[in-house]
Amino acid sequence: MYAVIAIQISNALNIRKCKQMLDLPLLYSDSDELFVQSGDDQFIYVFQYGVVAFFNHNSAEINAWVKLLNPEVPDWEDQDLSETMKVVVDSSSPNTVSFDHVSISDFDSEAIRLIMLNTSQSVALDKYLEITDQLLADTSQYIHALEVHGRLNISGKRLKRFIGHVLKIKNQISENLYIFDSPDITWENEALNKLNASLKQTFDLKDRYRYIAERVAIIKEDLELFKDIMDHRESSKLEWIIILLILVEVIDVFVLRILNHF
Repeated sequence: MYAVIAIQISNALNIRKCKQMLDLPLLYSDSDELFVQSGDDQFIYVFQYGVVAFFNHNSAEINAWVKLLNPEVPDWEDQDLSETMKVVVDSSSPNTVSFDHVSISDFDSEAIRLIMLNTSQSVALDKYLEITDQLLADTSQYIHALEVHGRLNISGKRLKRFIGHVLKIKNQISENLYIFDSPDITWENEALNKLNASLKQTFDLKDRYRYIAERVAIIKEDLELFKDIMDHRESSKLEWIIILLILVEVIDVFVLRILNHF
C-alpha cells in the first residue's frame, strides 16, 4: 500500500525556482504546476498556490524535501493543513475510490498524478476556508459595531485595504482552484476521467468550493455596504462644510452692509 500526502508549505511557490531546486526528472510542468519523479515509484507534485504532494515517501524524506523548498516550515507532521490518501494497486479490480483510500488497477503515473492533484486541491480548500472564516469574523465585528453604536469602527483607508484583500483572495480562489475543470489527461481516457470524477466527489471538492465562494460573496457584499456608508458619511461632511462656508459668506456680506450703512 502506498500513500499520497499533501501539505500546505507556503502561501505561494515559484514553480520555476522549485524546478531548479528539486532538479528531478520532469514529468509535467507549466506556470502553475510541477510534477516530477523523485525515485523508484516516488513522485512529487508542486503547486503555485503553496501545496506540495508526495507519493510513496516516508516522513524523513518528506521533511527533507519540504525543508529544501521552504526552510522555515515545520515538519509536516506538525502541519495543520495536510491531507493523506492511501493508494492500493490491485490488478484484479477497476479503479475505485473510497473514503480513505483509492484502488487503481495498475501503477499508472497519470492516475497517481490525479490522486495527488485532488488531494492537494482539498488541502487548498481547507486553507481558503480558514482565510474566509477569519475575514467573516473581522467583518462581523464591524457589523456588530454598526448595530450597537450606529457607526462603522473603521477608517476609510483601512476599509479600502480590507476590500482589496478580499478581492485578492477571491481572485486567488478562481485562478488556483480548477474544481470544475477536468485535467487534460482525462480528456481521452475514460478510466482516468471516471477516477477524477470519483476523487472530486469523495473529497467533496465542488460543494466545498461553492461554500467558500458564497462566503466570499457575502463578505464582499458587506464591504460594499460599508463603502456606501463611508461614502455617504464623507459626502455628508462635505455638504456641511459647504453649508458652513456659505453661511460664513452670508454673515460676512451682512456685516459689511451694516458697516457700510453706518
